This record gives sequence, structure tokens and C-alpha cells, in this order.
Amino acid sequence: MSEQNGTPELNEGLEKRQLSELVRVRRQKLAALTASGKDPFAEVKYPVNASSKAIIEGFEQMDGAEVSLAGRIMSKRDMGKASFCDIVDRYGKIQLYVKRDNVGQEAYADFKKLDIGDIVGVNGKVFRTHKGEISVAVDSYTLLAKALLPLPEKFHGLRDTDLRYRQRYVDLIVNPDVKDVFIKRSAIIREMRRFLDERGFIEVETPVLQTVAGGAAARPFITHHNTLDLDMYLRISLELYLKRLIVGGFEKVYEIGRVFRNEGISVRHNPEFTLLELYEAYTDLSGMMELTESLIREVALRVLGTLRISCGGHDIDLEAPFARLTMTEAVRRYSGVDFDGVASDDEARALARRHGVAVESRHKRGDILSLFFEHYCEDKLIQPTFILEYPVEISPLAKRMPQKPGMTERFELFVLGREHANAFSELNDPLDQRERFIEQMRLKAQGDEQANEIDEDFLIALEYGMPPTGGLGIGVDRLVMLLTDSASIRDVLLFPTMKPLGD
Repeated sequence: MSEQNGTPELNEGLEKRQLSELVRVRRQKLAALTASGKDPFAEVKYPVNASSKAIIEGFEQMDGAEVSLAGRIMSKRDMGKASFCDIVDRYGKIQLYVKRDNVGQEAYADFKKLDIGDIVGVNGKVFRTHKGEISVAVDSYTLLAKALLPLPEKFHGLRDTDLRYRQRYVDLIVNPDVKDVFIKRSAIIREMRRFLDERGFIEVETPVLQTVAGGAAARPFITHHNTLDLDMYLRISLELYLKRLIVGGFEKVYEIGRVFRNEGISVRHNPEFTLLELYEAYTDLSGMMELTESLIREVALRVLGTLRISCGGHDIDLEAPFARLTMTEAVRRYSGVDFDGVASDDEARALARRHGVAVESRHKRGDILSLFFEHYCEDKLIQPTFILEYPVEISPLAKRMPQKPGMTERFELFVLGREHANAFSELNDPLDQRERFIEQMRLKAQGDEQANEIDEDFLIALEYGMPPTGGLGIGVDRLVMLLTDSASIRDVLLFPTMKPLGD
């Protein structure tokens, strides 16, 4: 609808009445079609042998050819005895030229009654208009589906962000750039698979329903299995089952799957999201760094054709070697605080109080170092940067550093101030792992809802022996955000989690 003059309340009322009238008219058209034996939903298929993209890109070979294609009407221009309209298919837009003498008087009269949003199939010849636009001169057409609701007005479009996410189907129809994001998302995931397959990894599937929520620091969703009368969790990570497969001798495994975390919603977080996790035997953190850099570069180059991208107003260089800083070095650089000189938990807590970093009584020196990093450093890491040497307190599944037993062989990759990847030299000592789990349960008892639980079956698996292993997790949604210059995770999820209207 066009904009009206007046108060917002008056304009909203006018729009609702106009919309109601448009819907009434469309339903009348449907009733008339049905009464005349022209049910617009009767067709079960349509023989498509061409697309908008194929016709436009191959015009020199297809000029004058008979084609059959289908799509949604997005605009109409009536010129008396002839009409032009644009239809959109999966690949883009193409113009149709519909002439009364070609399709017949009755069919042409019916065509003029079609609405924006109706889906049609057409047969005709490819040609170029006097103005130079590649088009199809229609010989016959079939109404394949009647749109009973009008699309947003052409020049206003669907701009309400909340409505775009709730009605993604309309968003995809009227905003072509949105469709392009999700086409790129599909290509990104396809190229991730290709990269790993070519390196000898095996793609596997692990349980979504689990009896122990492990592998990450997150609060799980809880559900109930009626037959077993058993509370279960939706998985928060892919890690522990994939490492069981390393124990079983698979050596190189990966999974791209949905994980679920009962946490807040923000531009970076959705309660369900897509995660790539991979594990490779007989390698370590350095192997995971090489793999991470190579994977991201190759995916970007294959999908975008460049390693220099723009995102969030920043020019990001994916070609240069990724920077490397330890967490302690990053905190020293951006806060001026040197944790190498902090020996005890009490000293760390006093330091936090002086710098306005909120801590809890359960937090130890390593926890507080991490809180300093979050407070002072994360948003400064714009170019790709590996942050190394994470405290053992926040890394219950990573191997300790031999020279620094309070630190672990772990990195996180930051780009644009947000984490994109997390990797370990995996802990394969079952006794150390049990002690870490016990400490996590102590934290859980103190109120840490994100602490890990003891997974006895996983510990049994480790007792059979797991080789030295490198593990990596990449947030697929955040990588898509980076490579498509998307500001919110909701922009790269087809159907993000939304609170129902009226609740």
C-alpha cells in the first residue's frame, strides 16, 4: 500500500481496510475461476525446460527458441492489446510479452485479471524487445497457483525486521538480496564438506537426544522420552560422541549439525544453531590452526572469489597469516594488566575489583583472566586472530600445556570481535578428565548452570585409549555472517527462533 498522510494510527487503519479489500477482491476472483471450471490449484505439475538465468545468459544460442518456464508474477504493465509482466523463478527475473493475438481473446482477458504474486507457467519464444530487454513472447500460459494475499507494495517492500523473520517466505519473495544470502549459505556448507572430504575426513551423525549434556559450557533444553520414562537433553555440542569415534579408530571424523542451547537471544546468538565439529587423530593444536586457516580461505575463495571481504564496515583480510596472541598477551595489550604477575585467586579478585570487572566467589585466577579478556579484548580483535593458552578452569576438555599446567592447548579464532572457531589439543588422559568433570560438578552445585556433567560412558571410552587428537569447532552461522556481511544471526537463519505473536 502507498503511504498516507495523517497520524500513524490513521494510516494503520487505512492500510488494514485497504488490505481487507484487496483480499476480498482476490477471493472473489478465485470463486469466479472455480465457478468457471478453471481451478487455479488443479495442476499437479508443469513441464519446465528453461529458467530465467539460462535464457538471459544463453540468449545468443536461445534467441527464437521455444521455451517452457514458470514463476511468480512480480509486476504487470497493461498496454491494451498487449501486456508486459515480470516473473521471478529460482534464479532471477525475466520479462514476458503477452499479446492478445498470440494467446487468444479469452485467455488474454483472463491474463489481465491475474494479480501480482500469482504463479504461472508459460510457453513461448525467446526474443529481445526494441528496448533491448531479453524476454519471452508468450504463446500460452497456465495459472498454477492463485495468491490470495497481496505482496508488500513494490517500492515499500518488506522492511519490518520482525515481520521479515516471522514470514521468511514473503521476505524471500520480495527481497532478492535475502535469497542471495541463503544461496551463499548453502554454497559455504557445501564447500566446507568438500574441503574436509578431500582431506580424508568421514562425515558422521551423532545423537541429538542425549542423557548427558556435555562437550560445552551451556544450559541445555530438557525433554522427556515417554516410552523410557526418561528425561533427556537436546545436545549442546557434538564433541563427546565424535571423540568416542576417534577411540573406535575412525581417526578423521566431522559432523555439521544443529545444536541447542537454552540461552539468551541476540544478534550473535540463537537457541538452535549450526556447528561444524571435527576431530583428527595424531595431530594437535598447530594442526588445527593450519586446518582452520586453510578451510576458511578456501571456502571464501570458492564462494566469493576473493580473500579480501567487507563486513560490518571493516575490510577483512583473509589472505594474510592470521595473527596469534596468548590470552595473557591480549589482556596485557588492551588493559595494561599483566596476569603473569598474578599468583593467587585472591590477587586476581582484588585486581578485578580495581578494574570494575564483575566476578563471583567461585571464580578462580583463570576464570578472572578470561573475564578480563572478554571485558577488554574481544571487541578489539577485528582482523582474524588466534587467541591461545586458555586457563584450565574454562577448558575442561583440553590438554594441559606441559610447561604451563594452569593453561591448556586451546585456541579461539576471533574476527570482527566475535568468536568463530574453538579448538583443542584434546585431553586424552581419563584420570585427568574425571578430575575435571568432578570440578565441573562442584561448580554446578555452586550455581553454575553451564558447567559440564560427568559422562561416565565417555570416560570409559577414554580408558580404552584415545590417541593424541586435535579437535575443532566452527560456528557455521557466524562464518556465514562474516562472508555475507550480515549484521545479525537472524539474517542467516531461514527461520530464527521467535516469540509467538500475542504471547
